[in-house]
Amino acid sequence: MEIEKQKTVKGIRIRTINGVMILMACVLYILVIYATIQVSLRYDELIAATNDYIACEKNAALVREGSDYLTEEARLYAVTSDLQYIDAYLKEVNETRRRERALDELGKFSFSQKASEYLEAALFNSNKLISRELYAMKLVSSAKGAAEKNLPGEVKDIQLTAEDSELSAEEMLSKGQDMVFNDAYQEAKAGIMEDIGLFLDDIVAETGQRQAVSVESLQSMITQQRGYISILFVLNLLVFIMIIALVMRPLRHFISCIKEGRLMEAVGSYEFRYLALTYNDIFEANATSQELLRYKAEHDTLTGISNRDSFDRLREIMKSGTTPVALLLMDVDEYRKINDGYGRDTGDLVLKKVAKILQDQFRTSDYIARIGGDEFAVIMTDITPELKDAIINKLVSIGTELGKTRDGFPKVTISTGIAFSPAGMDDSTYQKAERALCYVKEYSRSGYKFYDEL
Repeated sequence: MEIEKQKTVKGIRIRTINGVMILMACVLYILVIYATIQVSLRYDELIAATNDYIACEKNAALVREGSDYLTEEARLYAVTSDLQYIDAYLKEVNETRRRERALDELGKFSFSQKASEYLEAALFNSNKLISRELYAMKLVSSAKGAAEKNLPGEVKDIQLTAEDSELSAEEMLSKGQDMVFNDAYQEAKAGIMEDIGLFLDDIVAETGQRQAVSVESLQSMITQQRGYISILFVLNLLVFIMIIALVMRPLRHFISCIKEGRLMEAVGSYEFRYLALTYNDIFEANATSQELLRYKAEHDTLTGISNRDSFDRLREIMKSGTTPVALLLMDVDEYRKINDGYGRDTGDLVLKKVAKILQDQFRTSDYIARIGGDEFAVIMTDITPELKDAIINKLVSIGTELGKTRDGFPKVTISTGIAFSPAGMDDSTYQKAERALCYVKEYSRSGYKFYDEL
Protein backbone atom coordinates (compact mmCIF):
# COMPACT_ATOMS: atom_id res chain seq x y z
CA MET A 1 0.00 0.00 0.00
CA GLU A 2 1.45 3.33 -1.11
CA ILE A 3 1.06 6.36 1.10
CA GLU A 4 1.34 9.72 -0.72
CA LYS A 5 2.87 12.59 1.18
CA GLN A 6 1.04 15.87 0.93
CA LYS A 7 3.52 18.64 0.18
CA THR A 8 3.00 22.27 1.12
CA VAL A 9 4.76 24.23 -1.59
CA LYS A 10 4.84 27.99 -1.97
CA GLY A 11 5.77 29.68 -5.20
CA ILE A 12 4.58 31.31 -8.39
CA ARG A 13 2.84 28.91 -10.73
CA ILE A 14 4.03 28.99 -14.33
CA ARG A 15 0.49 28.18 -15.44
CA THR A 16 -0.85 31.26 -13.62
CA ILE A 17 1.89 33.51 -15.01
CA ASN A 18 1.33 32.10 -18.47
CA GLY A 19 -2.41 32.78 -18.25
CA VAL A 20 -1.89 36.35 -17.01
CA MET A 21 0.74 37.05 -19.68
CA ILE A 22 -1.48 35.68 -22.45
CA LEU A 23 -4.41 37.77 -21.20
CA MET A 24 -2.28 40.93 -21.02
CA ALA A 25 -0.77 40.25 -24.45
CA CYS A 26 -4.24 39.75 -25.97
CA VAL A 27 -5.48 43.01 -24.42
CA LEU A 28 -2.41 44.88 -25.70
CA TYR A 29 -2.72 43.36 -29.17
CA ILE A 30 -6.37 44.41 -29.27
CA LEU A 31 -5.38 47.94 -28.21
CA VAL A 32 -2.64 48.03 -30.86
CA ILE A 33 -5.12 46.89 -33.51
CA TYR A 34 -7.64 49.48 -32.29
CA ALA A 35 -4.99 52.21 -32.40
CA THR A 36 -3.95 51.10 -35.89
CA ILE A 37 -7.55 51.28 -37.07
CA GLN A 38 -7.94 54.73 -35.53
CA VAL A 39 -4.71 55.90 -37.19
CA SER A 40 -6.06 54.65 -40.51
CA LEU A 41 -9.38 56.44 -39.93
CA ARG A 42 -7.66 59.70 -38.98
CA TYR A 43 -5.42 59.40 -42.04
CA ASP A 44 -8.50 58.86 -44.20
CA GLU A 45 -10.10 61.95 -42.66
CA LEU A 46 -6.98 63.97 -43.44
CA ILE A 47 -6.96 62.73 -47.02
CA ALA A 48 -10.72 63.40 -47.32
CA ALA A 49 -10.27 67.00 -46.10
CA THR A 50 -7.44 67.53 -48.56
CA ASN A 51 -9.44 66.00 -51.42
CA ASP A 52 -12.43 68.20 -50.53
CA TYR A 53 -10.27 71.29 -50.76
CA ILE A 54 -8.80 70.19 -54.09
CA ALA A 55 -12.30 69.49 -55.44
CA CYS A 56 -13.54 72.90 -54.25
CA GLU A 57 -10.60 74.68 -55.83
CA LYS A 58 -11.10 72.76 -59.07
CA ASN A 59 -14.82 73.59 -59.25
CA ALA A 60 -14.15 77.22 -58.34
CA ALA A 61 -11.73 77.34 -61.26
CA LEU A 62 -14.46 75.90 -63.50
CA VAL A 63 -16.80 78.70 -62.40
CA ARG A 64 -14.15 81.24 -63.39
CA GLU A 65 -13.49 79.47 -66.68
CA GLY A 66 -17.18 79.24 -67.52
CA SER A 67 -17.81 82.86 -66.60
CA ASP A 68 -14.80 84.05 -68.61
CA TYR A 69 -15.85 81.95 -71.56
CA LEU A 70 -19.34 83.48 -71.58
CA THR A 71 -17.85 86.95 -71.29
CA GLU A 72 -15.53 86.27 -74.21
CA GLU A 73 -18.31 84.93 -76.47
CA ALA A 74 -20.62 87.79 -75.59
CA ARG A 75 -17.94 90.37 -76.35
CA LEU A 76 -16.98 88.67 -79.63
CA TYR A 77 -20.58 88.75 -80.78
CA ALA A 78 -20.92 92.35 -79.70
CA VAL A 79 -17.92 93.26 -81.84
CA THR A 80 -18.43 90.95 -84.85
CA SER A 81 -22.18 90.24 -84.84
CA ASP A 82 -21.28 86.71 -85.89
CA LEU A 83 -24.08 84.33 -84.84
CA GLN A 84 -21.61 81.52 -84.15
CA TYR A 85 -20.62 83.33 -80.97
CA ILE A 86 -24.24 83.41 -79.81
CA ASP A 87 -24.48 79.69 -80.54
CA ALA A 88 -21.26 78.99 -78.60
CA TYR A 89 -22.49 81.21 -75.75
CA LEU A 90 -25.85 79.42 -75.48
CA LYS A 91 -24.23 76.00 -75.80
CA GLU A 92 -22.16 76.85 -72.73
CA VAL A 93 -25.24 78.13 -70.90
CA ASN A 94 -27.58 75.25 -71.82
CA GLU A 95 -25.35 72.20 -72.46
CA THR A 96 -21.82 72.53 -71.17
CA ARG A 97 -22.94 74.53 -68.13
CA ARG A 98 -19.52 74.55 -66.48
CA ARG A 99 -20.51 77.20 -63.97
CA GLU A 100 -23.75 75.54 -62.91
CA ARG A 101 -22.23 72.07 -62.67
CA ALA A 102 -19.27 73.34 -60.72
CA LEU A 103 -21.57 75.26 -58.39
CA ASP A 104 -23.78 72.16 -58.00
CA GLU A 105 -20.71 70.11 -57.08
CA LEU A 106 -19.63 72.72 -54.58
CA GLY A 107 -23.09 72.64 -53.08
CA LYS A 108 -22.65 68.96 -52.21
CA PHE A 109 -19.96 69.75 -49.66
CA SER A 110 -20.73 70.66 -46.09
CA PHE A 111 -19.58 74.21 -45.42
CA SER A 112 -20.12 76.91 -42.89
CA GLN A 113 -23.09 79.26 -43.27
CA LYS A 114 -20.76 82.05 -44.31
CA ALA A 115 -19.17 80.00 -47.09
CA SER A 116 -22.61 78.95 -48.33
CA GLU A 117 -23.67 82.62 -48.50
CA TYR A 118 -20.62 83.47 -50.64
CA LEU A 119 -21.44 80.61 -52.97
CA GLU A 120 -25.11 81.62 -53.30
CA ALA A 121 -24.12 85.24 -53.96
CA ALA A 122 -21.71 84.15 -56.69
CA LEU A 123 -24.45 82.04 -58.33
CA PHE A 124 -27.04 84.85 -58.09
CA ASN A 125 -24.70 87.45 -59.58
CA SER A 126 -23.61 85.04 -62.28
CA ASN A 127 -27.21 84.53 -63.36
CA LYS A 128 -27.74 88.33 -63.36
CA LEU A 129 -24.67 88.69 -65.57
CA ILE A 130 -26.09 86.15 -68.04
CA SER A 131 -29.29 88.21 -68.29
CA ARG A 132 -27.16 91.31 -68.96
CA GLU A 133 -25.13 89.53 -71.63
CA LEU A 134 -28.25 88.18 -73.40
CA TYR A 135 -29.82 91.64 -73.39
CA ALA A 136 -26.60 93.08 -74.86
CA MET A 137 -26.73 90.43 -77.61
CA LYS A 138 -30.36 91.44 -78.38
CA LEU A 139 -29.34 95.08 -78.74
CA VAL A 140 -26.45 94.16 -81.08
CA SER A 141 -28.69 91.85 -83.15
CA SER A 142 -31.36 94.54 -83.48
CA ALA A 143 -28.73 97.16 -84.41
CA LYS A 144 -27.24 94.90 -87.11
CA GLY A 145 -30.66 94.00 -88.42
CA ALA A 146 -30.16 90.31 -87.95
CA ALA A 147 -33.07 88.25 -89.12
CA GLU A 148 -35.29 87.20 -86.25
CA LYS A 149 -35.59 83.71 -87.66
CA ASN A 150 -31.84 83.19 -87.43
CA LEU A 151 -31.63 84.19 -83.77
CA PRO A 152 -31.77 81.54 -81.07
CA GLY A 153 -34.95 81.55 -79.01
CA GLU A 154 -33.24 82.82 -75.83
CA VAL A 155 -32.17 86.02 -77.70
CA LYS A 156 -35.19 86.38 -79.97
CA ASP A 157 -37.64 86.25 -77.04
CA ILE A 158 -35.96 89.11 -75.15
CA GLN A 159 -38.08 92.26 -75.22
CA LEU A 160 -36.21 95.56 -75.42
CA THR A 161 -37.40 98.35 -73.21
CA ALA A 162 -39.46 101.09 -74.84
CA GLU A 163 -36.57 103.47 -74.38
CA ASP A 164 -34.07 101.13 -76.06
CA SER A 165 -36.51 100.38 -78.88
CA GLU A 166 -36.45 104.08 -79.85
CA LEU A 167 -32.63 104.09 -80.17
CA SER A 168 -31.00 104.23 -83.55
CA ALA A 169 -29.04 101.23 -84.84
CA GLU A 170 -25.80 102.96 -84.03
CA GLU A 171 -26.94 103.78 -80.52
CA MET A 172 -28.20 100.24 -79.99
CA LEU A 173 -24.85 98.80 -81.10
CA SER A 174 -22.96 101.20 -78.89
CA LYS A 175 -25.12 100.41 -75.85
CA GLY A 176 -24.94 96.64 -76.48
CA GLN A 177 -21.15 96.77 -76.71
CA ASP A 178 -20.91 99.06 -73.73
CA MET A 179 -22.98 96.65 -71.59
CA VAL A 180 -20.28 93.95 -71.89
CA PHE A 181 -17.27 96.26 -71.82
CA ASN A 182 -18.06 99.09 -69.39
CA ASP A 183 -16.96 99.43 -65.77
CA ALA A 184 -20.29 98.20 -64.38
CA TYR A 185 -19.84 94.95 -66.25
CA GLN A 186 -16.28 94.61 -65.01
CA GLU A 187 -17.41 95.33 -61.44
CA ALA A 188 -20.12 92.65 -61.70
CA LYS A 189 -17.51 90.17 -62.96
CA ALA A 190 -15.13 91.20 -60.19
CA GLY A 191 -17.93 90.81 -57.62
CA ILE A 192 -18.54 87.23 -58.74
CA MET A 193 -14.81 86.44 -58.60
CA GLU A 194 -14.58 88.11 -55.21
CA ASP A 195 -17.42 85.98 -53.82
CA ILE A 196 -15.74 82.87 -55.19
CA GLY A 197 -12.42 83.98 -53.72
CA LEU A 198 -14.03 84.59 -50.32
CA PHE A 199 -15.71 81.23 -50.59
CA LEU A 200 -12.37 79.57 -51.28
CA ASP A 201 -10.71 81.49 -48.43
CA ASP A 202 -13.38 80.22 -46.05
CA ILE A 203 -12.98 76.72 -47.43
CA VAL A 204 -9.22 76.93 -46.97
CA ALA A 205 -9.65 78.00 -43.37
CA GLU A 206 -12.26 75.31 -42.70
CA THR A 207 -10.22 72.65 -44.47
CA GLY A 208 -7.10 73.74 -42.60
CA GLN A 209 -8.99 73.39 -39.33
CA ARG A 210 -10.22 69.92 -40.30
CA GLN A 211 -6.71 68.95 -41.30
CA ALA A 212 -5.30 70.30 -38.03
CA VAL A 213 -7.85 68.30 -36.02
CA SER A 214 -7.11 65.18 -38.08
CA VAL A 215 -3.35 65.66 -37.71
CA GLU A 216 -3.66 66.18 -33.95
CA SER A 217 -5.86 63.11 -33.60
CA LEU A 218 -3.51 61.15 -35.85
CA GLN A 219 -0.50 62.12 -33.75
CA SER A 220 -2.39 61.21 -30.56
CA MET A 221 -3.31 57.75 -31.89
CA ILE A 222 0.25 57.18 -33.13
CA THR A 223 1.52 58.11 -29.66
CA GLN A 224 -0.94 55.66 -28.08
CA GLN A 225 0.12 52.99 -30.54
CA ARG A 226 3.77 53.54 -29.64
CA GLY A 227 2.84 53.31 -25.96
CA TYR A 228 1.01 50.01 -26.44
CA ILE A 229 3.90 48.59 -28.47
CA SER A 230 6.35 49.74 -25.77
CA ILE A 231 4.27 48.05 -23.08
CA LEU A 232 4.12 44.92 -25.22
CA PHE A 233 7.91 45.03 -25.56
CA VAL A 234 8.30 45.37 -21.78
CA LEU A 235 5.85 42.50 -21.30
CA ASN A 236 7.89 40.28 -23.60
CA LEU A 237 11.03 41.32 -21.75
CA LEU A 238 9.41 40.36 -18.44
CA VAL A 239 8.46 37.00 -19.92
CA PHE A 240 12.09 36.36 -20.88
CA ILE A 241 13.29 37.43 -17.42
CA MET A 242 10.76 35.20 -15.68
CA ILE A 243 11.67 32.28 -17.93
CA ILE A 244 15.30 32.73 -16.94
CA ALA A 245 14.50 33.19 -13.24
CA LEU A 246 11.76 30.58 -12.87
CA VAL A 247 12.80 27.98 -15.44
CA MET A 248 16.34 28.21 -16.81
CA ARG A 249 18.17 28.85 -13.53
CA PRO A 250 16.29 26.10 -11.63
CA LEU A 251 16.98 23.68 -14.49
CA ARG A 252 20.72 24.39 -14.37
CA HIS A 253 20.63 23.96 -10.59
CA PHE A 254 18.75 20.66 -10.85
CA ILE A 255 21.12 19.31 -13.49
CA SER A 256 24.07 20.18 -11.26
CA CYS A 257 22.43 18.45 -8.27
CA ILE A 258 21.71 15.32 -10.30
CA LYS A 259 25.29 15.18 -11.57
CA GLU A 260 26.71 15.68 -8.08
CA GLY A 261 24.22 13.32 -6.44
CA ARG A 262 22.91 15.78 -3.83
CA LEU A 263 19.58 17.15 -2.70
CA MET A 264 17.94 19.92 -4.69
CA GLU A 265 17.16 23.36 -3.35
CA ALA A 266 13.50 24.30 -3.81
CA VAL A 267 13.88 27.28 -6.18
CA GLY A 268 12.03 28.70 -9.17
CA SER A 269 8.32 28.40 -9.89
CA TYR A 270 5.81 26.33 -7.96
CA GLU A 271 6.18 23.45 -10.41
CA PHE A 272 9.97 23.32 -10.04
CA ARG A 273 9.76 23.63 -6.26
CA TYR A 274 7.32 20.74 -6.17
CA LEU A 275 9.62 18.77 -8.48
CA ALA A 276 12.61 19.50 -6.21
CA LEU A 277 10.75 18.32 -3.08
CA THR A 278 9.54 15.18 -4.86
CA TYR A 279 13.04 14.47 -6.12
CA ASN A 280 14.42 14.94 -2.60
CA ASP A 281 11.85 12.48 -1.24
CA ILE A 282 12.83 9.94 -3.87
CA PHE A 283 16.50 10.67 -3.28
CA GLU A 284 16.14 10.05 0.46
CA ALA A 285 13.98 6.99 -0.11
CA ASN A 286 16.56 5.64 -2.52
CA ALA A 287 19.33 6.33 -0.02
CA THR A 288 17.33 4.45 2.62
CA SER A 289 16.76 1.61 0.18
CA GLN A 290 20.47 1.40 -0.57
CA GLU A 291 21.19 1.35 3.13
CA LEU A 292 18.70 -1.47 3.59
CA LEU A 293 20.35 -3.35 0.76
CA ARG A 294 23.68 -2.98 2.49
CA TYR A 295 22.18 -4.44 5.64
CA LYS A 296 20.79 -7.34 3.67
CA ALA A 297 24.28 -7.92 2.32
CA GLU A 298 25.34 -8.70 5.88
CA HIS A 299 24.12 -12.25 5.49
CA ASP A 300 24.29 -15.36 7.61
CA THR A 301 27.23 -17.50 6.45
CA LEU A 302 25.29 -20.77 6.79
CA THR A 303 21.96 -19.95 5.16
CA GLY A 304 22.84 -16.98 2.99
CA ILE A 305 20.11 -14.81 4.48
CA SER A 306 20.42 -11.77 6.74
CA ASN A 307 21.89 -12.32 10.17
CA ARG A 308 20.84 -11.05 13.58
CA ASP A 309 22.93 -7.86 13.40
CA SER A 310 21.40 -6.96 10.05
CA PHE A 311 17.94 -7.70 11.44
CA ASP A 312 18.52 -5.46 14.47
CA ARG A 313 19.75 -2.59 12.30
CA LEU A 314 16.71 -2.98 10.11
CA ARG A 315 14.47 -2.83 13.15
CA GLU A 316 16.04 0.48 14.15
CA ILE A 317 15.57 1.89 10.66
CA MET A 318 11.96 0.81 10.51
CA LYS A 319 11.08 2.45 13.82
CA SER A 320 10.61 5.72 11.90
CA GLY A 321 8.92 4.06 8.94
CA THR A 322 5.41 4.81 7.71
CA THR A 323 4.70 1.57 5.83
CA PRO A 324 2.45 -1.09 7.45
CA VAL A 325 4.37 -4.32 8.19
CA ALA A 326 3.91 -7.80 9.61
CA LEU A 327 6.64 -9.47 11.69
CA LEU A 328 6.84 -13.27 11.65
CA LEU A 329 9.07 -14.95 14.24
CA MET A 330 9.71 -18.66 13.46
CA ASP A 331 11.31 -21.46 15.40
CA VAL A 332 12.20 -24.94 14.11
CA ASP A 333 10.41 -27.46 16.34
CA GLU A 334 12.65 -29.87 18.28
CA TYR A 335 15.75 -28.82 16.39
CA ARG A 336 18.00 -30.26 19.14
CA LYS A 337 16.61 -33.72 18.53
CA ILE A 338 17.48 -33.40 14.84
CA ASN A 339 21.04 -32.44 15.73
CA ASP A 340 21.30 -35.28 18.26
CA GLY A 341 19.62 -37.88 16.06
CA TYR A 342 21.00 -37.03 12.62
CA GLY A 343 24.12 -35.09 13.42
CA ARG A 344 25.09 -31.44 13.27
CA ASP A 345 25.69 -31.50 9.51
CA THR A 346 22.13 -32.62 8.89
CA GLY A 347 20.95 -29.98 11.30
CA ASP A 348 22.80 -27.34 9.27
CA LEU A 349 21.26 -28.66 6.06
CA VAL A 350 17.82 -28.46 7.64
CA LEU A 351 18.45 -24.81 8.50
CA LYS A 352 19.51 -24.14 4.91
CA LYS A 353 16.38 -25.88 3.69
CA VAL A 354 14.21 -23.74 5.93
CA ALA A 355 15.95 -20.58 4.73
CA LYS A 356 15.57 -21.64 1.09
CA ILE A 357 11.88 -22.36 1.45
CA LEU A 358 11.33 -19.04 3.20
CA GLN A 359 13.07 -17.23 0.35
CA ASP A 360 10.96 -19.08 -2.19
CA GLN A 361 7.68 -18.39 -0.45
CA PHE A 362 8.06 -14.75 0.48
CA ARG A 363 8.37 -11.75 -1.80
CA THR A 364 11.62 -10.07 -2.77
CA SER A 365 10.38 -6.98 -0.95
CA ASP A 366 10.13 -8.95 2.32
CA TYR A 367 13.13 -9.28 4.65
CA ILE A 368 14.18 -12.74 5.86
CA ALA A 369 16.77 -13.20 8.57
CA ARG A 370 18.22 -15.93 10.76
CA ILE A 371 18.17 -14.37 14.24
CA GLY A 372 19.31 -17.38 16.30
CA GLY A 373 20.39 -20.99 16.06
CA ASP A 374 17.08 -22.29 14.76
CA GLU A 375 15.14 -19.02 14.87
CA PHE A 376 14.08 -17.05 11.81
CA ALA A 377 12.31 -13.76 11.27
CA VAL A 378 10.40 -12.41 8.31
CA ILE A 379 9.39 -8.76 7.90
CA MET A 380 6.63 -8.40 5.35
CA THR A 381 6.15 -4.82 4.05
CA ASP A 382 2.99 -3.18 2.75
CA ILE A 383 0.70 -5.65 4.47
CA THR A 384 -2.20 -5.20 6.87
CA PRO A 385 -4.33 -7.52 9.05
CA GLU A 386 -6.85 -7.73 6.22
CA LEU A 387 -4.28 -9.88 4.37
CA LYS A 388 -3.97 -12.57 7.03
CA ASP A 389 -5.11 -15.23 4.57
CA ALA A 390 -2.13 -14.48 2.34
CA ILE A 391 0.20 -15.09 5.30
CA ILE A 392 -1.62 -18.24 6.31
CA ASN A 393 -1.37 -19.62 2.77
CA LYS A 394 2.37 -19.00 2.78
CA LEU A 395 2.77 -20.75 6.16
CA VAL A 396 0.75 -23.72 4.93
CA SER A 397 2.93 -23.96 1.82
CA ILE A 398 6.07 -23.73 3.95
CA GLY A 399 4.77 -26.47 6.23
CA THR A 400 4.01 -28.67 3.23
CA GLU A 401 7.49 -28.25 1.80
CA LEU A 402 9.18 -28.88 5.16
CA GLY A 403 7.10 -32.04 5.61
CA LYS A 404 8.52 -33.66 2.48
CA THR A 405 11.23 -36.25 3.25
CA ARG A 406 12.16 -37.50 -0.22
CA ASP A 407 15.29 -35.38 -0.18
CA GLY A 408 16.72 -37.44 2.65
CA PHE A 409 15.98 -34.90 5.33
CA PRO A 410 13.83 -35.65 8.31
CA LYS A 411 10.36 -34.17 8.53
CA VAL A 412 10.56 -30.64 9.90
CA THR A 413 7.90 -28.39 11.39
CA ILE A 414 8.04 -24.79 12.50
CA SER A 415 6.12 -22.64 14.93
CA THR A 416 5.29 -19.05 13.97
CA GLY A 417 4.12 -15.98 15.85
CA ILE A 418 2.81 -13.02 13.87
CA ALA A 419 2.26 -9.37 14.84
CA PHE A 420 1.12 -6.44 12.70
CA SER A 421 2.20 -2.80 12.82
CA PRO A 422 0.34 -0.03 10.97
CA ALA A 423 3.48 2.05 10.45
CA GLY A 424 7.05 0.82 10.70
CA MET A 425 8.17 -1.59 13.37
CA ASP A 426 9.07 -0.78 16.96
CA ASP A 427 10.08 -2.93 19.92
CA SER A 428 6.47 -3.63 20.85
CA THR A 429 5.91 -5.28 17.47
CA TYR A 430 8.76 -7.65 18.13
CA GLN A 431 7.50 -8.39 21.63
CA LYS A 432 4.01 -9.13 20.35
CA ALA A 433 5.32 -11.53 17.70
CA GLU A 434 7.50 -13.21 20.37
CA ARG A 435 4.53 -13.67 22.71
CA ALA A 436 2.51 -15.18 19.85
CA LEU A 437 5.42 -17.57 19.12
CA CYS A 438 5.69 -18.58 22.77
CA TYR A 439 1.98 -19.31 22.77
CA VAL A 440 2.38 -21.67 19.79
CA LYS A 441 5.43 -23.38 21.31
CA GLU A 442 3.66 -23.86 24.61
CA TYR A 443 0.30 -25.14 23.43
CA SER A 444 0.60 -26.77 20.06
CA ARG A 445 3.86 -26.54 18.17
CA SER A 446 3.89 -26.92 14.42
CA GLY A 447 1.47 -24.05 13.93
CA TYR A 448 1.02 -20.29 13.90
CA LYS A 449 -0.70 -17.64 15.95
CA PHE A 450 -1.53 -13.96 15.34
CA TYR A 451 -0.97 -11.75 18.33
CA ASP A 452 -4.30 -10.00 17.86
CA GLU A 453 -6.02 -13.41 18.24
CA LEU A 454 -4.55 -14.18 21.63
